[in-house]
Amino acid sequence: MDILLAVGTAQASQWMNAVVHVLPHARVRAWTSGDKAHADYVLFWKCDAAALVPRDGLKAIFNLGAGVDALIPLLRTASCDAPVYRLEDAGMAQQMADYARYGVLHHMRRFEDYRRQAAACEWRALNALHRRAMPVGVMGLGRLGEHVARTLTADGFIVRGYSRSKKHIEGVETFARNDGIDRFLDGLHVLIDLLPATEDTRNILNMRTFARLADGACLINLARGMHVNEDDLLEALDTGKLGFAMLDVFAHEPLLTAHPFWRHPRVMVTPHISAATLIDESARQVAEKIAALEEGRTVTGLVDMQRGY
Repeated sequence: MDILLAVGTAQASQWMNAVVHVLPHARVRAWTSGDKAHADYVLFWKCDAAALVPRDGLKAIFNLGAGVDALIPLLRTASCDAPVYRLEDAGMAQQMADYARYGVLHHMRRFEDYRRQAAACEWRALNALHRRAMPVGVMGLGRLGEHVARTLTADGFIVRGYSRSKKHIEGVETFARNDGIDRFLDGLHVLIDLLPATEDTRNILNMRTFARLADGACLINLARGMHVNEDDLLEALDTGKLGFAMLDVFAHEPLLTAHPFWRHPRVMVTPHISAATLIDESARQVAEKIAALEEGRTVTGLVDMQRGY
């Protein structure tokens, strides 16, 4: 079996070591410019589109991350129609839940208000919000979003979930696109974005969305920066409609030093760290999926190229 590893980041050697370890009987090579040779599987992450040229015997491409929005246009450029599989969790769900939980608790215990009070040397106790009186909404109920929703439900929060198609999650009130988004949004104290990156979700976090939330609500964006209408978000923060925003993803990364998010008193910026890909766990998942494909078994994580996820 021939495995082509096309990783264009500083972790390329770590990926190579991990893949060789979990696929000891395969011939694993790193992609170099001009390589158009046979490969049974291509493992791809942030590399040149030339690595995706159609190849004899190519059975599948594995995207070494959860998001495939950057990969899809590269496949079109390369005219490659091989099936694509994405990583599912591989240690990312718990990290994402930890980040979301921190943001929700930060809002509930009013730590953002205390931070502003501390800057003014003001000593004053504030009434905390009650977790059963501050509904939390999770937009996007894929593998990661579902885990976040379940985690917050187990923590005792009232949780709503929103997704393209109807999902059933114990303890979570779920809404689908056909239901309309307004009932999902109405009165939310925290809105967590974990939607996929598609044209349907571009700028979905806008003034109309924010207007449905409770006054002083918190926005946590863990999905993609393209979901946010930045001008609307800044206006909602400046007027107090939103009390706080935790932003881990941005339309342009790294975030430009002149961007107002860096200096806004109601914004916390983190550098796309909510869920780092764990290389060893991810390599094992890819190896398991390859073994299943070789045996003719059904493999989860197949990307719907029309939907974009």
